[in-house]
Amino acid sequence: MKKVGVVILNWNGKELLEKFLPSVLKNTSEELADVYVVDNASTDNSVEMLKEKFPQVKIVRLDKNYGYAGGYNKGLESVDARYVALINSDIEVTEGWLEPLVETLEKHDKAVAVQPKILWYKEKNKFEHAGASGGFLDKHYYVFCRGRIGDSLEEDKGQYNDEREIFWASGAAFLIDKKVFEEVGGFDEYFFAHMEEIDLAWRLKARGYRLFVNPASVVYHVGGASLDASSPYKTFLNFRNSIVMIYKNKKTVFPFLILRLLIDTGLAFTFLFKFKLGHFLAVVKAHCQSYVCMYKHRRNRKENMKKTVVWEFEEIYPRSILWQYAVKGIKKFGDLNWKK
Repeated sequence: MKKVGVVILNWNGKELLEKFLPSVLKNTSEELADVYVVDNASTDNSVEMLKEKFPQVKIVRLDKNYGYAGGYNKGLESVDARYVALINSDIEVTEGWLEPLVETLEKHDKAVAVQPKILWYKEKNKFEHAGASGGFLDKHYYVFCRGRIGDSLEEDKGQYNDEREIFWASGAAFLIDKKVFEEVGGFDEYFFAHMEEIDLAWRLKARGYRLFVNPASVVYHVGGASLDASSPYKTFLNFRNSIVMIYKNKKTVFPFLILRLLIDTGLAFTFLFKFKLGHFLAVVKAHCQSYVCMYKHRRNRKENMKKTVVWEFEEIYPRSILWQYAVKGIKKFGDLNWKK
């Protein structure tokens, strides 16, 4: 058994695999890790290409497209390793990217997950939207990162090169203890895609585990390979899954969800004012489905409440990140005031 299984989830991503898989194979020690591709029933001859061009890669074939969450849950059952590094198919890794991540998990007590510094493949001097140098939540449970607030990407000048504890590790690229991943139930497959890594992180932290970023490891992410930011479906998944995540993990959800409804309504109308009717309707649909289907998540909520040992987290920003960004004009993580 290798210490690490590097696992790439694929669905009709033949061109991405051909472009980015060579960097993974070149920069990943064969003594440390095996490389796997979990295929979500692709129809673009991805598997045939892998067998022909990359015979050293282990292939796990699934019978249908289970999305990000279900695809990894099912695919990881076939991975024999202590740690698993989950990386998107549009990730370019750099030399020595994996060793610092393993080192972080092995030197910090209760550390079970760690992400690298994620830079933008198209402008490699900037942080990438999905993860940057570590993920956080604000007091209303909106997401932001070291290096990315809202749509503002900071230039990487080494300002966030310190290894530190974070709230969530980006699903684009992170290393996790496989046994603990399975212990907490893996990803919630209801999410399908988007926010599932944050829901996972919340469950981990609530049980007393710790997550980190180690910027000594660097990867470059294209972003939007599965769902572009312009997709209303992506907007729907982000808003719906955020509400479900809060319901499952927050100790007191009412009347908090009413407050989130009001804030999200305001965000929905900003889409409408920009003539993005599809995104406006996506937010409306997300809330309707969240509340109508909330009964489906009662068992998960009950289990999470029973197993929670930590209720307060230092990695949750004590103010509204939307207010700081849109009203006060704060675009950089380093300019945020974390004092309560």
